[in-house]
Amino acid sequence: MRPSKFDNRRDRMLKAAYGRAIAPLALAVATSTFAAPATEPEVREFIDSAGARAGELGVKATRAEWVFQNFITHDTQQMAVEASKALTTEGGSNAREARDYLASPGLSPATRRDLELIRHSVSVPSPADARSIAELVEIGAELKSIYATGKYCAEDGECSVLRDMELRMANSRDSDELLELWQGWRQVSPPMRDLYSRQVELANKGARDLGYVDLGDYWRSRYDMSGEAFSADMERYWQEAKPLYEALQCHVRDRLEAFYGEAVMPDDGTIPAHLLGNMWAQGWSNIEDVVMEGAFEAPYDLTRILEEREMDEEAMVKMAEGFFTSLGLEPLPETFWERSLFTRPEDRDVVCHASAWDVDAKDDLRIKMCIQRTGEEVRVVHHELGHNYYQRAYNEQPYYYRGSANAGFHEALGDAIALSVTPAYLVELGLLDQLPETSEANTIAQLMNLALDKVAFLPFGYIMDKWRWQVFAGELTPEEYNAGWWKLRREYQGISSPVARGADAFDPGAKYHIPANVSYSRYFQAHLLQFQFHREMCEKAGFKGPLYACSAYGSKAAGEALNAMLSAGRSVPWQQTLADFTGKDDVDVSAMLEYFAPLKSWLDEQNRGRQCGWEA
Repeated sequence: MRPSKFDNRRDRMLKAAYGRAIAPLALAVATSTFAAPATEPEVREFIDSAGARAGELGVKATRAEWVFQNFITHDTQQMAVEASKALTTEGGSNAREARDYLASPGLSPATRRDLELIRHSVSVPSPADARSIAELVEIGAELKSIYATGKYCAEDGECSVLRDMELRMANSRDSDELLELWQGWRQVSPPMRDLYSRQVELANKGARDLGYVDLGDYWRSRYDMSGEAFSADMERYWQEAKPLYEALQCHVRDRLEAFYGEAVMPDDGTIPAHLLGNMWAQGWSNIEDVVMEGAFEAPYDLTRILEEREMDEEAMVKMAEGFFTSLGLEPLPETFWERSLFTRPEDRDVVCHASAWDVDAKDDLRIKMCIQRTGEEVRVVHHELGHNYYQRAYNEQPYYYRGSANAGFHEALGDAIALSVTPAYLVELGLLDQLPETSEANTIAQLMNLALDKVAFLPFGYIMDKWRWQVFAGELTPEEYNAGWWKLRREYQGISSPVARGADAFDPGAKYHIPANVSYSRYFQAHLLQFQFHREMCEKAGFKGPLYACSAYGSKAAGEALNAMLSAGRSVPWQQTLADFTGKDDVDVSAMLEYFAPLKSWLDEQNRGRQCGWEA
């Protein structure tokens, strides 16, 4: 059988990925303790034993981290540090051994790929010495603790946690109050800067030990392709989506200026970051009322429906579970309901950032989030359960295949399911009595609500890692961290700081994923992949009509195809997994553009005669 076009493309990408690492890998191997080439059976034995050891330590570290994030004390932090230290030590040792084995000639392509997975098995690689490992783990725990326990105390002595501040920002239309909240939360992050700088120094050394230029190169090379190819693809995806974002930014800026007045808005075309209804200006759906001026009403208000039906937090989770089971997937285990955290406790500090957990790598699935009864949170709950269903689907795979095809797949799954939360779906659940009348007005309102969340997010999702790539490469010193951050936000988002920010500020640290050291490229990819997944599920469900109106709810055919993709884990390159599901081996931005096509036409008409664009 002749190789397919995809097989050839995959082979070229893998060769490019290996070729990219030859020079630094050769240097790393030359300075390692590796003595002689190994045979295929010897390497396979190492891969199996490394997976067994890492799996056992991984469960212990996950349990300790769960306790720490749910009961934040000095002692639980130390427990998490010790468990993480053991896992980091083991992961680093395995990664360096895999690096050495890659120099062995005659290994099969499958074995070489498994060694690459082991080489990339730690998020933040550490230098080999015990002192550096301990310091890196302790810095990571301290950064997360600073973020989780951060509070803003106003002049009157009243203190607020982040979750409360987010709610106020979502609902306030007082620019002075919004500015106070925006500046207030950013008082939490300056103490992180020196810790973060040291973390970068240690992680860069760990990445170089594994054969990479720096931590950014290490992160980018985790996608079955070279780091340069990944960077080029990210920029290409952004350029394809950029016209839609620019049209949205122009309209939103015009409406904000009409609402707040010219005195609040700069004259350079940018939008002040505090006016967008979100602490980080990453999603703008909370200011839909300002953007749409009440001219168009969405076909339904999910927040109001939740209130009227008195749906509590657990009922919201049951609703999301019901969607997955309608596709033919099994219900969540009973322990999920016993062990998850759905609401913020009143008696202790917890990490409220929403997350999904697979504690024992089998069936101990949980979520941890402080759910708010809003339509936006319904999407978040679907997102987190998407992680859980993915985790369970691949739990029979060998250890190093237990993960999504790439990190973006994990983030995209639940959001793709949430795109099926349509009026037709709500009628199916009895949350709407009947389908609302279809009109251009409510179609635009429905699409605008989602675009303010999904489209507005794209440049933010891109620059989170683009900024870190610059930091890891040494292009930004600690004194330049903040200036470099706002330069990217202005260039890509058309967003500006509402007040001057000095070099002593550390505004990137005000976003969880920076102190937690979670790569953000996955979220950027996920915001594109989810529309691609949604389109494929709708086609398999036999839906006829505009993509934005489709719900795959109840389609066993869609569920069967979806589960096949999930069950594959990362056993093959993500391009192959995507091709098996959608027929295309690359992220396809056209699905998002198709979904929002009516809104793009409407925005272009609204923006006619306006001065769009901004000064970079």
